[in-house]
Amino acid sequence: MPQAVRFDEYGDIDVLEVRDVPRPQIAADEVLVRVRAAGINPGENVIRIGALHDRWPATFPSGQGSDLAGVVEETGSAVRTWSVGDEVIGWVDTRSSHAELVAVPAAHLVPRDPAVPWRVGGSLFVAGTTAYANVRAVGAGPGDTVVVSGAAGGVGSLTVQLLRLAGATVVGLAGESHHAWLREHGVVPVTYGDGVLDRIRAAAPEGVDAFVDTFGDGYIDLALELGVAKDRINTIIDFAGAARKGVKSEGMSGSATVDVLAELVKLVAAGELDVPIAAAYPLTEVRAAYRDLMRRHSRGKIVLLP
Repeated sequence: MPQAVRFDEYGDIDVLEVRDVPRPQIAADEVLVRVRAAGINPGENVIRIGALHDRWPATFPSGQGSDLAGVVEETGSAVRTWSVGDEVIGWVDTRSSHAELVAVPAAHLVPRDPAVPWRVGGSLFVAGTTAYANVRAVGAGPGDTVVVSGAAGGVGSLTVQLLRLAGATVVGLAGESHHAWLREHGVVPVTYGDGVLDRIRAAAPEGVDAFVDTFGDGYIDLALELGVAKDRINTIIDFAGAARKGVKSEGMSGSATVDVLAELVKLVAAGELDVPIAAAYPLTEVRAAYRDLMRRHSRGKIVLLP
């Protein structure tokens, strides 16, 4: 029997188990994908502890995961776009990608370019479409200076690159161990922590036009102190702060499309978008993967390999 991540109640990382499960049954418009890689995301941790129960209630036993890359193993009766053996990148909305076999809507998949490693493809959808949305939310373009908090994280590392591709000057807040990577990608690195306001002003003497917060922890207030207009501040994590201060909190919803995913795949294949993989874990070590993720110090994505 195939294996999948399951949990029977809301709780910390220790509620996660890897179990034998029945082979998924696919609908007419779905394909069965044998997963080669599946990314993990902080939002899944928030769902698992029950903090989003009112918005996304779990039905137990519940699975986890959205991102995936793999090989088509079976196609539904109405599917004409995919064949058995096709290599694909995509996502599910059923919290089920952390598994060996996953039923995926055919319309949620794009071809995997051979230049896109499995680990990258399996980590691309959530972080990539969120990063894409960040650029759009703050209206970044040539002549803009944009500050990004958590600039080396899973979403931040892609956001800074997409901002650079849009023509913006980017100041990235990150620990010093990530500064060399940021410089290599055309980003001005600034260390977070005490005194960060003065360091940003020194790095951007002509001022800051927009601010993307991927970390939380007071960065909305910092953006306002820098004089950034409220409609050019976007947070993907501090929703309470956004509501209180009147800034944007646009996540991936408007960009979570197959067209955006296909564009991201093309950028990766062309060498224009680097998706750093911080670590890869076997599916059976899902708890260790999440412990790593929740330390919040990794550069790039953490991925499961079923």
